[in-house]
Amino acid sequence: MSWLNAVELFLQTAVQMGTPLLFGTLGGILSEKVGHLNLGVEGMMLMGAVMGFQVGVLTGNPALAVLAAGLAGMIGALIYAVITITFMGNQVVTGLALTIFGTGFSSFIGAGLSGVSLPENVQASLAAVNIPLLSKIPFFGPIFFQQSLYSLSALVLAVLLYVYLNKTRYGLNMRMVGENPSAAEASGINATLYKYVHILAGGFCCGLGGAFLTLVFVPRWQDNITAGQGWIAVALVIFATWNPLKAIFGAYFFGMLRGLGFKLQSGIPIFGHNVVIPAQILDMLPYIMTIAVLVFITMNKKKENQAPAWLGSPYFREER
Repeated sequence: MSWLNAVELFLQTAVQMGTPLLFGTLGGILSEKVGHLNLGVEGMMLMGAVMGFQVGVLTGNPALAVLAAGLAGMIGALIYAVITITFMGNQVVTGLALTIFGTGFSSFIGAGLSGVSLPENVQASLAAVNIPLLSKIPFFGPIFFQQSLYSLSALVLAVLLYVYLNKTRYGLNMRMVGENPSAAEASGINATLYKYVHILAGGFCCGLGGAFLTLVFVPRWQDNITAGQGWIAVALVIFATWNPLKAIFGAYFFGMLRGLGFKLQSGIPIFGHNVVIPAQILDMLPYIMTIAVLVFITMNKKKENQAPAWLGSPYFREER
């Protein structure tokens, strides 16, 4: 295998490892753009992972498995939305509670799924495919367009979300709700409805991200299969400055870091010696980079890179 083919294969794997991060980041963007800081991404991803796998095993239908995963994440988001929108509960505490709930829920449902194999027809339906013409593009074609349709759907979703946010009236209304829901209500926008719809849509995305791990990447059930990727997705929302297109780069970059950890486990040839790096240090690599990214972004004071003005603040309609 030539070095170019080796690089292509590595980046192809990085895209796969970045796909659940991309779904989770898009879910976080949808929630935070309407002013709600949802730290429950990890919990919703776990709920989607276990329910997608469970339905895939029971029905042998990949479409139902993916749909069940998204709905599981949406149910988690609904719990969060009711508490933080209707009852104006603390968003940080509610998000943390949702992560704990999702972790326990997935462990409970997944207790009987250890050692169970996903039906072959489901695996085959979600296997990598060659997209005509696009997959023939030199270098980039194999990386991005010889992937599962599941991975490609995350890429397409990010582009569509960018168009929705920046090129449509509903996207403008959504951003206005996140900046100032009182002004949005005064303009005739139903802020509560926008909050519910986008938080639930964000939960659906998070559920899809979790299910990618159990339906495509592994594909089997393992307890705590997300292994903290939901928390990285929360940080990636800031890294992407709430921009879905930047989220693509961020997710694949962190997917590359995770893939690099696997590559380096076998050691690095240095001056004729194979230097093995401890696995624990390699596992720390994405999280160290997350901290570095957050510090860098926080220091950037440009207005377009700032969070929605109402992020984390409860909105009481009668206080207008």
